[in-house]
Amino acid sequence: MTDLDAVLGNAGPTGLKERIAAELAAVRERSLAYTDADDDMLVRQHSPLMSPLVWDLAHVGNYEELWVLREVGGIEPLRPEIDHLYDAFRYPRKDRPALPLLGPAEARKYISGVRGRVLDVLDQVDLTDPDPLRSGGYVFGLVLQHEHQHDETMLATLQLSRRPGLVRDGELPPGRPAAEPEVHIPAGVFTMGTDTLAWAYDNERPAHRLYLPGYWIDRHPVTNGAYLRFVEDGGYRDPRWWLPQGWEWAERNGVEAPLFWTRDGDTWWRVRFGREEPVPPDEPVQHVSWYEADAYARWAGKRLPTEAEWEKACGGRTYPWGEADPGHLGRWANLGHRAARPAPAGAFPDGASPYGVEQLIGDVWEWTDSWFQPYPGYRCFPYEEYSKVFFGETYRVLRGGSWATHSSAVRTTFRNWDYPIRRQIFAGFRCARSEE
Repeated sequence: MTDLDAVLGNAGPTGLKERIAAELAAVRERSLAYTDADDDMLVRQHSPLMSPLVWDLAHVGNYEELWVLREVGGIEPLRPEIDHLYDAFRYPRKDRPALPLLGPAEARKYISGVRGRVLDVLDQVDLTDPDPLRSGGYVFGLVLQHEHQHDETMLATLQLSRRPGLVRDGELPPGRPAAEPEVHIPAGVFTMGTDTLAWAYDNERPAHRLYLPGYWIDRHPVTNGAYLRFVEDGGYRDPRWWLPQGWEWAERNGVEAPLFWTRDGDTWWRVRFGREEPVPPDEPVQHVSWYEADAYARWAGKRLPTEAEWEKACGGRTYPWGEADPGHLGRWANLGHRAARPAPAGAFPDGASPYGVEQLIGDVWEWTDSWFQPYPGYRCFPYEEYSKVFFGETYRVLRGGSWATHSSAVRTTFRNWDYPIRRQIFAGFRCARSEE
């Protein structure tokens, strides 16, 4: 049972509405903080992989208008002439700067106007209505998670901008060495996915039983120090470790290390939100593609875990440690931008799963060996463009969230996906191996 389910059960719809209103206020504060910059910074495209920040800002408001105001509230469109501009499937990111987008001030005014009406709808809606958009406040969970996901996208854009002084940092607990670097997960049947979490997406459903043979999985994500050994052993120059398409990609793009890493003599440096610093050896490596993660795993004599293996290692709970919401500064995980970097390996022993696997949630998204495919019995809801159109053998699944992911937008059943070449996301990995 999630914390939100507990609110609904113990305090009723009024308590859930209060929680939703507070979460809506918090996510908007976050969005405005990441766009608190000069207009040139907001309208410029910092990478063809990303939209201008001002597009993301207006898009979250347009998404709220479409789903809360129009679909649930029955309210006439406020700005129907801009719908096509903020349709994520109409124009690719590289083309969005040429569109007649709302300027920063107009975007802020628009999303503020939408939000005021959204709160009016929240006041009036019946959260016990069996309609799937209303029941349990699903539509509000939809827009909350969507905005937090775009906030993480904004952070990726801010990293690509290399402009210093725009992203706050914070303190993290120290790491600790692992007595045993791997954890054994015994063979057996487990339940994958969910039928019960109120705000889970369609691709997390339905719950289904799977048998997995026994396997070993890394206790912690692979660290910078471990990854550096692969780099210095010539891993990027040896095609034995790479799939052919990964080797071709790395050769064509001159990839020699994780994104944002450079070498000066014997020291490796990274650029983190506009500041150059030595690569910390004890942090989980991030900004690596699936191809790089797969090559490292082969070099290490291991492999990437399947997403089923990753989820089983969590122990069948909403979070690996149980049902308690991690919040902003919980003792279980590095989530919600408590600091602008991953925590050192071993920093959150209280967040371990029942098997003893640590840092499964937060720090870095973890690449898995799985393609993004529907579960048996999948039913599309509420629209095909969230999940269905991405199924196939094009996108690899990532699990667990990153330091930039909000706690309301991640859980052990949550599935993320991206192209195997993507590196601007806050992605790392851990390895697994089958029983011998």
